[in-house]
Amino acid sequence: MSLSISAVVLLAVIVVVLIRSKSLKPGPAIVCLLLGFYLASSSIAPTISEATTSVARMISGIKF
Repeated sequence: MSLSISAVVLLAVIVVVLIRSKSLKPGPAIVCLLLGFYLASSSIAPTISEATTSVARMISGIKF
């Protein structure tokens, strides 16, 4: 659960930075937001969640 909250916060910060730097206009940002909501309720949502979790586990397993 903390992984998804952290990912949401990170993505929200990136979107805010892009909007403030004029790299992303508010209109396309709203379209991306709506796409995220519709994607979350689609049948592919569990696959995306599993892929995100797998990537996070892979990154956390890297030893420096």
